[in-house]
Amino acid sequence: MGKKIVTVLGATGAQGGGVVRALIDQQDWQVRALTRNPRSPAALRLAELGCEIAEADLNTPTTLPEALQGSYGLFAVTNFWDRATRMGEFEQGKNLVRAAKAADIQHFIWSTLPDYHALSGGKYTVPHFSSKARVDHEVKAAGFRHHAFVEAPFYFQNFLTIHAPKKTPEGHTLWRYPADKDKCRFPCADINELGSLVAAAFNRPEDVGDGQYLALASDYLCWQELVDILNTQGHKLHYEQVAAEEYDRFFPSAKEFRHMMAFWEENHYFGPEGAHKIALASALIDNRMMRFADWANTHMPPS
Repeated sequence: MGKKIVTVLGATGAQGGGVVRALIDQQDWQVRALTRNPRSPAALRLAELGCEIAEADLNTPTTLPEALQGSYGLFAVTNFWDRATRMGEFEQGKNLVRAAKAADIQHFIWSTLPDYHALSGGKYTVPHFSSKARVDHEVKAAGFRHHAFVEAPFYFQNFLTIHAPKKTPEGHTLWRYPADKDKCRFPCADINELGSLVAAAFNRPEDVGDGQYLALASDYLCWQELVDILNTQGHKLHYEQVAAEEYDRFFPSAKEFRHMMAFWEENHYFGPEGAHKIALASALIDNRMMRFADWANTHMPPS
């Protein structure tokens, strides 16, 4: 008999790409990568690694049944910030769950995040977290033989892109946020390592296939600790706390990011069971994760 098929959504993205590579490395599964553009350079590279490539688009639910047919497992992730999205993230997730159930998927792993709006009693509104959390109920109610939830931390890779320090005229680098540099604490990790966690979950459904939440984190740091680590490595980095009104003008979604960081100051990033979620995930992959200092030493050399 051939290997069971695990289908990976978002296979050319950060989370899905890591999952594809981890599953291929295990050599226990036939990996099917779903993509909107099977002829893209990223998709062609996955084909060279041995992936089966299938075309599907969450914005067009009718493309899902054929793409999922014959799969044993499915790793599912949506992208709130995808400009090509024509429907809400909750609608995408709901349609995906229904298609997976109709395709007789046996093991469904959903990439989610806590609902900060509900957990804060409406105090904080962070749609790119809450829209994923709303899909959790759909997954639980679908009746898959096995299902689990993974929660991603703040990516180390964000420090190279949207959250990269800004240069000042004086030659320093600066982080400017509305959060307290000591109180705003959050988990972070190399997002590629989510793949190892998902692969382990597929391999151990008897342990983590009954609705468990697995939260990835190799560090749990505040902004000042991040500054200290980088400055020890030769950076000249400073942190400046800015007023909420000023930060809200930085970019269109700034208010949402401010609410997110305000939640972190008062609560655990992964919610009230956050420490348990991290411990469960860490045990599953034997704590084999890169720490921020080691990652930064390779990927964030001082300029």
